[in-house]
Amino acid sequence: MADVWLPSLKTDNPQAGFELAVKLSRMGAKLTQPSDQVRAHLRAAYEQDSAQLITASHVIAVHFQTVAAANNWWR
Repeated sequence: MADVWLPSLKTDNPQAGFELAVKLSRMGAKLTQPSDQVRAHLRAAYEQDSAQLITASHVIAVHFQTVAAANNWWR
């Protein structure tokens, strides 16, 4: 991926940090499965599966923990 889309983990506040964590999760999925068509097909299955939704939330939480630490917990 040639474009720099993540210049820093620094954010102004926790909400922006959470939004960054969501973006990190989405970019991870996009890089893992680059086909928009395949991702759309898979989305139909996981959006109805509570275990997969909980797993997706866990991935976001792990990214949020990383972003929060990089921002010294916004102290």
